[in-house]
Amino acid sequence: MSVVREIPALSAVADAYDAFLVDQYGVLRDGRGPYPGAAETLVRLKQAGKRVIILSNSGKRSAENDRRLEALGFEGGSWDWFLTSGEVAWQLLKREAEGEGGAARKCLLISRDGDQSPLKGLNLVRTESGEDADIVLLAGSEGDIHPLSYYEDLLGPAARRGIPCLCTNPDKVMLTRSGPAFGAGRIAELYEELGGPVRWIGKPFADIYDFALDFLGRPDPRRVCAIGDSVEHDIAGAAAAGLGSVLVATGILEHRSDAERRQLFREHGASPDFILPKFLW
Repeated sequence: MSVVREIPALSAVADAYDAFLVDQYGVLRDGRGPYPGAAETLVRLKQAGKRVIILSNSGKRSAENDRRLEALGFEGGSWDWFLTSGEVAWQLLKREAEGEGGAARKCLLISRDGDQSPLKGLNLVRTESGEDADIVLLAGSEGDIHPLSYYEDLLGPAARRGIPCLCTNPDKVMLTRSGPAFGAGRIAELYEELGGPVRWIGKPFADIYDFALDFLGRPDPRRVCAIGDSVEHDIAGAAAAGLGSVLVATGILEHRSDAERRQLFREHGASPDFILPKFLW
């Protein structure tokens, strides 16, 4: 395993990279609001001439997240693109539908806060039942409201029929106002356990990195750095894409010891280049 260097601030390594892929939850904010200094650090990155993509395993589309982050006090224009797994999935579904044609498919949408933006503009109509669904779109979790058994009852009929599921938020754990809860990725695992097929979109899977690197003009991946709080998603995804990486010690790893973090490096076969206490310049 490679040596991981601890750095006091992001400015210590900024000159080594031309572009940064910055995670949202656990790096810029938690379930209650922004981390102190995070908005200023994004501004400083842009002032340093860096390209910045916020890369998030959010089932919501990019524009929804743009508006939400600005409403929280982040400065518009301090990132070049807010790329979400939900946006990638929407683009992929649109491409597939253009090649298929035909009647609209019935979609069982699992989202958060009643969000229906993942379906807008697609040849899909919403159904509330797994009994007649043609596709399951798993865009979010309300694990802080419903137990996992709620999703088992809802999704079981579709899984038993072998209905394809697209998981657009692979995070197993999410940060909420009341603390950590199971994320959409855990619900997708449940769907597989029930016998249903799942296609995973988002970190650490390749599609989202392909979209990000295309947007950047296909630079040398070694000059691109991913910053995140999840070894399984941010660090492993960066490693698979050939990118540099920084693990922040906030978010889901905030209360993990150094030994526990290193165990995660072994489990997921990936370690960051650097560890940063907080996303600060």
